[in-house]
Amino acid sequence: MATKVLDITKEHCPMTFVKTKIELSKLNEGDILEVLLAEGEPLDNVPRNAKEQGYNVLSVEHVEGTTYKVVIKK
Repeated sequence: MATKVLDITKEHCPMTFVKTKIELSKLNEGDILEVLLAEGEPLDNVPRNAKEQGYNVLSVEHVEGTTYKVVIKK
């Protein structure tokens, strides 16, 4: 179960990962962040950048329409 849910479906790169990173920084080790984002650049960039920063991307799944959910463990 997610510790925090972040909705960045209205955001555009590079703010998508900036906001994701800020939320991750507030969490404790082992906490889960669910990120709701739009397909396209955010869907490509947020999971990749999270992995590059050393976070564990648990899943990427389609929610509905152009919205996806990325689950990241700190």
